[in-house]
Amino acid sequence: MSAAGTRPVDHYENFPVASWLCPPRLRAPIAAIYHFARTADDLADEGDAPAARRLADLTAYREDLHAIARGAQPSPRWAAAVFQPLAAQIRAFALPVQPLHDLLSAFEQDVAKTERGAAYADWPELLDYCRRSANPVGRLLLHLYGVSDAQALAESDAICTALQLINFWQDLSVDIPRGRYYLPLAECAAQGLFISDPATQFAALQPDQKTTELIAACARQAGASMQKGLQLVHRVPGRAGWELRAVAQGGLRVLERVEALGAQVLRQRPRLRAGDAPAIAWRMLRM
Repeated sequence: MSAAGTRPVDHYENFPVASWLCPPRLRAPIAAIYHFARTADDLADEGDAPAARRLADLTAYREDLHAIARGAQPSPRWAAAVFQPLAAQIRAFALPVQPLHDLLSAFEQDVAKTERGAAYADWPELLDYCRRSANPVGRLLLHLYGVSDAQALAESDAICTALQLINFWQDLSVDIPRGRYYLPLAECAAQGLFISDPATQFAALQPDQKTTELIAACARQAGASMQKGLQLVHRVPGRAGWELRAVAQGGLRVLERVEALGAQVLRQRPRLRAGDAPAIAWRMLRM
């Protein structure tokens, strides 16, 4: 299941890769999905390439995905590292390709919004981004686990969206200086913060009562989404279900850190530490 917000593996945050809880037969397809997403994330986010080059690279990357989906050969650039392993797992597990296209659309949106210095207008716009940036990974993993009923898919989406939102609030001190503005403008306005120039006004936010209330409102949105999905742990079989418990409880623990910091999260990134493990394990058992 998606692990946005906990950053368990390297820098791509959407899911843990082949952890010891993952069923061994699923480690290869999960790793293939991970490397696809991580490489696309790098194209969108790493280095100092201009936005036009990033978008061109993501377009070429999408064309390679189209190629392997129809049984053709991808271009040499990412073939060995990404598309040949992914093609093998698409064939072996009948992986749906649309969720992978959805991920790419989210990466493209990140590039475009950062280039324009644009923020998200409201919760519906931000949640639509989560639908494409986080939810596809959960749906791909459910496919691998053989879980496909509508209720499980809805619960997976709720957990993945929650984890993505937690990641946003955890990373405000990192994202705002980089020109990524995920605090919805309508929620800002509801707390008395009227943002007309995101590039300057988000950077100038102070840890006062208004921003404290803003962070609390955003944390509540993430927590409510997580609660909608937690019954999924009883639908995912075996070791995968325990991995989902770990991811969900890890995300909730991060959210507690965000809530404890309040507006200081604008200056400091909360992290999980070794001392959090017993509490997470206990909560996993209580689920």
